[in-house]
Amino acid sequence: PAQFVESARKGSIVSRATSIGSTSASSVPNTDDEDSDYHQEPYKESYEDQRRRARTQAEQKRRYAIKKGYDDLQAIVPTCEQQDFSIGSQKLSKAIVLQKTIDYIQFLHKEKKKQEEEVSTLRKDMMALKIMKANYEQIVKAHQDNPNKGKEQVSDEMKFNVFQSIMDSLFQSFNASISVTSFQELSACVFSWIEEHCKPQTLRDIVIGVLHQLKSQLY
Repeated sequence: PAQFVESARKGSIVSRATSIGSTSASSVPNTDDEDSDYHQEPYKESYEDQRRRARTQAEQKRRYAIKKGYDDLQAIVPTCEQQDFSIGSQKLSKAIVLQKTIDYIQFLHKEKKKQEEEVSTLRKDMMALKIMKANYEQIVKAHQDNPNKGKEQVSDEMKFNVFQSIMDSLFQSFNASISVTSFQELSACVFSWIEEHCKPQTLRDIVIGVLHQLKSQLY
């Protein structure tokens, strides 16, 4: 009987322990299932994250565009490729690249203006040559049409008189304008006299006046 009572008591204790363990196990949440469900759900990016990512990408594109622009300028502008001994072998800063670019553009503007002036001068010279060519062609044509016309009509004496009258007119202005106090003054006066009294229009007026004067003497 004593053994039977002891066995019954032990069985009761084991039974209560099993019951308590089952109850405790049933009250604990199933974390494994919840973890598996959590990892299976995809991550949803918030609106703020999307805006932040878009701003970052835009800033990266802007910086890349600026860097590429400076690199292109440095490759195009010849002065940027030349060695600058003031900075040694260091990479050119953005400020230096911009300044060299501005200087080069100003240089190109000056060269363009200079070339335009040269082209304008060449056009004027070409126009003058065309006029002279047309005049000579008319003279040659007139001579070919009537080779004996005007022959022996103007004597050498008349030619000399025309030349003498022209030189006399020029000498009057030359004598009134030139100072012979020193060689320096003479040189300066000669150049100023040539610029003032030997212009094509001035010489033309002198020759026309001389011809009219001789014509009135002859007729």
